[in-house]
Amino acid sequence: MEIRIGITNTGRELSFETNESSDVVKSSVVTALDSSASHVTFTDVKGNSYIVPTANLAFVELGTEESRRVGFVA
Repeated sequence: MEIRIGITNTGRELSFETNESSDVVKSSVVTALDSSASHVTFTDVKGNSYIVPTANLAFVELGTEESRRVGFVA
């Protein structure tokens, strides 16, 4: 699933793919915001970790969990 994160006062977005389900990602973001945590952590498909400060979150966009089709469709 692809995740796009907008950070305030930054012209670029953080975009990566993860193996986690959208429910897991949603709950981690909501839990971090509700508990006033200073950051939320994500891990992509390659094992890289991203630490994003919750005070600067502009948006979190979750893509679909479908795999991309490769090839031509007849």
